[in-house]
Amino acid sequence: MKRIMAAVLALLILCGLTGCGEISTDELPEPETPEATRETSGGVTLNVVTSYGGDDGNRRVFERAVASYERITGNRVNDGSSASNEEWKAKVMTDFDTGSEPDVLFFFTNADADPLINGGKVVSIEEIRDKYPDYATNMKPAMLAEAADGLHYAVPATGYWENMFVNKAVLDACDVAVPRSDYTWDQFLLDCQTIRDKGYTPIACSLFEIPHYWFEFAVMNNGSLDSQLDLPCVDYEGKLVMDAAGEKWVAALNDIKELYDRGFFPRNTLTATDAETVALFGEGQAAFLIDGSWKVGYLSENYSRNLNNFLVSYVPGKGQRRASEAIGGISMGYFITRKAWDDPAKQEAAVKFVAHMTADEVLSTFVTTEVTALVNGARPMNLSPLQQSAAEVNATISGVTQAVQDTITGEAKGELFASIQKVVTGQMTPETAIANTVKRNKK
Repeated sequence: MKRIMAAVLALLILCGLTGCGEISTDELPEPETPEATRETSGGVTLNVVTSYGGDDGNRRVFERAVASYERITGNRVNDGSSASNEEWKAKVMTDFDTGSEPDVLFFFTNADADPLINGGKVVSIEEIRDKYPDYATNMKPAMLAEAADGLHYAVPATGYWENMFVNKAVLDACDVAVPRSDYTWDQFLLDCQTIRDKGYTPIACSLFEIPHYWFEFAVMNNGSLDSQLDLPCVDYEGKLVMDAAGEKWVAALNDIKELYDRGFFPRNTLTATDAETVALFGEGQAAFLIDGSWKVGYLSENYSRNLNNFLVSYVPGKGQRRASEAIGGISMGYFITRKAWDDPAKQEAAVKFVAHMTADEVLSTFVTTEVTALVNGARPMNLSPLQQSAAEVNATISGVTQAVQDTITGEAKGELFASIQKVVTGQMTPETAIANTVKRNKK
């Protein structure tokens, strides 16, 4: 079943890149939204929270989409967007706990959303369709995230992929070739040593703030695409069970520790922010960066003068995993909160907002290389060399799976990623870090 899921996700990535309806991302057109979103509700102010914060590559696209919604409907949007990280997720949950939740939330559709769904804080698409039958009908039903109760709550936006970015200028200076689809872990270690010896930082990564992506691929490198979502467990004494899942997680953390011990991360990786380490990559001081599709827009926006130096390539493969296997899917979408749905003054405005933001023409402006759930697909035009390289790499991807971190609770993730610093510095064993994580993975 997991192999089938991976194959389906791989096809979805290709569909997202080659679907119908070419549209430029340079300007936001007047969208052809459903009739219900054209009618002016008049003067309603919606509180909206998304991850399209100031450092998101699609921030300006989001702002233009919001402006067109306000122009069409006469409503106003109070934008509470911020950058997506664990702190932001925690604040979202706190707002719901204290009754300060927004009217519309753009949030993760994985286990992170379970407390909102289980607590009755958000409204299902099925319930909304009882009153607004056209709601989200432009989306592929199979790509709507299904909750444990069998219902669907989030209208999916653009999806994601995770892979390795390379700074070609740094590689050229070090006589290192751009990684190809047959790139191996052993070759990667040799390349990193060469890059370090030349005075550059091999890997741009903040183990303090964003160790997520390296962890995800380290797990896959010590397992397989099919077993990526298998979780470790503990015995009755609370100790880690060293089965296949436990072993691969331990090996993954040891691989990250090796990279740290060999000086392949930035010197300040334990204290630096993600923005600071990404700047090393953007300014030509670091060679490799594992991140997601959203970083294409970020790099284009913030390092446009160096854009021709950036390419999307392949994360080195190890064991059963080939470098052409990656992480991908659709993990975020728009939720309408119960608070807004039960408010006669805001219900229609909230429905119109989500319908507008996920309309074909609007959602297509967010797309460069991302996956979409649009029935009609989306095909961007005028791609930059960086975007084109991402499209070309995605066209060669041989398998895709979801991120295993998306299957555990926010508390468990917080425990795991906070422990990585202790593991790499020898203050905690991988076994202890993983056992603590498993114990906190309570849904």
